[in-house]
Order: sequence, then structure tokens, then C-alpha cells
Amino acid sequence: MSIDISTASTTPLPFDHIPLIDIQALYGDDPIARQQVADQLGHAAHHVGFFYITGHQLSKALQAALLAQTKAFFALSLEEKMQYYAGKFGIKHRGYVPEGEEVIDPTRKPDRKEAFDLSWDLPEDDLDVLAGKPMHGSNVWADLPDFKKDVGAYYAEVIALGRVLLRGFELALGLAVDTLNRLVTKPTSQLRLLHYPYDETVVDVQGIGAHTDMELFTILLPTAPGLEVMNSAGQWIDAPPIEGAFVVNIGDMTEALSGGRFVATSHRVRKVAEERYSFPLFFACDYDVQIEPLPQFRTPETVAKYPPLIAGEHLFSVSSDGFAYIKKMKEAGTLTFHSSTRKFGQHRQTM
Repeated sequence: MSIDISTASTTPLPFDHIPLIDIQALYGDDPIARQQVADQLGHAAHHVGFFYITGHQLSKALQAALLAQTKAFFALSLEEKMQYYAGKFGIKHRGYVPEGEEVIDPTRKPDRKEAFDLSWDLPEDDLDVLAGKPMHGSNVWADLPDFKKDVGAYYAEVIALGRVLLRGFELALGLAVDTLNRLVTKPTSQLRLLHYPYDETVVDVQGIGAHTDMELFTILLPTAPGLEVMNSAGQWIDAPPIEGAFVVNIGDMTEALSGGRFVATSHRVRKVAEERYSFPLFFACDYDVQIEPLPQFRTPETVAKYPPLIAGEHLFSVSSDGFAYIKKMKEAGTLTFHSSTRKFGQHRQTM
């Protein structure tokens, strides 16, 4: 099932389910077993762009603590939550996002959704922070017992899982060790704690439009159904939660780096009445990484399809369009940054 990197990738096959892959062997010392798992990842990343993973090392206790802390935070009064309002902290893009703050499509009724965002935690004297680079800085932590400890521990472990997956991708694509991992030293990888409250008035319709994710890939832990994935025949395939498994989907930047051998697949979230929590980790590379096909995958066709862009500039440019507080900074002239000149398709940074 490995992908022949010496030739152009074949057309992805239509799929009718999301593959489930046990990645335990990626943690071991058996090169044959690691390659077998990597080949499964490569096949799924090429033909589906989505897969479930089990055999990871994130404990149930760690996941339960994350959920408990998230429920405790969102149970606070709006006044208490607004103490952590992301608009207070500017372009480092962290903190509480209340209902109505994030508007992806102004022509649609906003989702009843609130969020708490965090990312790679940096000291305020970090050179990139001092330089005013967007999406860099210290995290905002709720003043709740063990909130920083529990949520921070989950972030660290899911980042570690992402590095394991990157090594699997390197094996699947026939790349040298650290070809991809070296791009991740101070990543703009955002973890979102999302809360969709129970809403008995909701009709089961499309909630978040069809889109692809911008980053390298996404590692998702959801508590309720709603996610759907489009196959190459244009059919929507359900991707419900599976106990003990994460959902992983390939992002635009990995598609570009691989010259299209891995695909970023369109997906959407349907509105459901039940209360829903969702924890997407948008696994990104460093801000200044130039995204374009790696030398092994560079052809006239791939170079034309994936012209270079700066990862962080693109990510912040697109993401900031959806947040009211950043739009206000732009309108007031208090925010200036190098803007991405193009976009990879349609994006919604929420799941």
C-alpha cells in the first residue's frame, strides 16, 4: 500500500468509510512493523485524507481531565469567562471566544458556539514575541483548580502524538528522518476547546460549510457526532466518534509539501441538538516555513499547483478574517502584518 514517490500520484479512490489504523508500532523499534503502519497511513492519507487512530499513548485519564476542565470553564458565568476574552490579548490569538465573536460566513446565522483557544506557550521575552509576530506569546489560563496543569498536559501530549504521526508520514513518503519534523520547533499549533450548548431548536442541517484545514493536519477529539467527509465521488461519509480513537485529517500544507500525494479532503459539521464538546488540535509548522512541494515531489505540475507561501502569514491572514476583535484592530490601523497573497480553498478553523 506504499506510495510510489517516483511517479505522479494516482487519482484517489472513492471511499465509503473512514479507515481505522492502530499506530502502536510507530512507538516501537521494529522497522518492518513501523513501515507497515506508515504504509496504512500513506494509503489513507492519499485516498481518503482522513483516518481514525488507536494505539496512541494519550491516556483516558488525560482526556477525561481535559473534558472536565472544559466543562468547568464553560459553566462559568459570561462575566467570569469574559475575564479571559481573546480580544484583550491581541494578535497572540489566545483566550475565550464568546458566542457571536467568530463569524465565518456573515450571510449565515452564527453557530451557538463558544471556544477557549491556546497554543505553543512562549515567554513574553521570546524574540518572536518581542518582534510582534502574530500567534506567538504566552497562553491565557483560566483561574480554576488544575486548569493549566490538565489542559497544558493534554496540549503537550497531543503535540507529541503529532510528531509521531509526522514520522509515520515521513516513512510513508520515503523521506529522510526529520524532513517534516524539523519544520516544527516553535509551531503555531492551536488547540481549541469548543462548546456547542444543547439547542432543542436546531434542525439537523449543515452547520459548518465544506472546507479543508490549512495546517499540516488536525487531530480531533469530539464527544458527539456531526462530522462528515466528502469522498472523490462527491458523497458525504459520516465520521462519528469512536471510543478511544482520534480523528486525523490531512491539511493543505501537507498536501502542498507532498506534491498532492497526501490530500486535504473537504469536510463539514452538521448541526445537532445535543450538547457537544470538541477538541481540534491544528498541528502546524513554524511561522516562517515556506510551504511548497519538497524537492522529491517538485515537478512543473506540482510547482504550478502549489506556489510558495509563508505558513504563518497565510494562517493568520485567513484565520483573522473570522474574528471580530482582529477585524476591529485592522480597521483601527493598529494591526499590520504581511498578508498571504493566496488561499488554498475554503477554510473554517473550527470542528
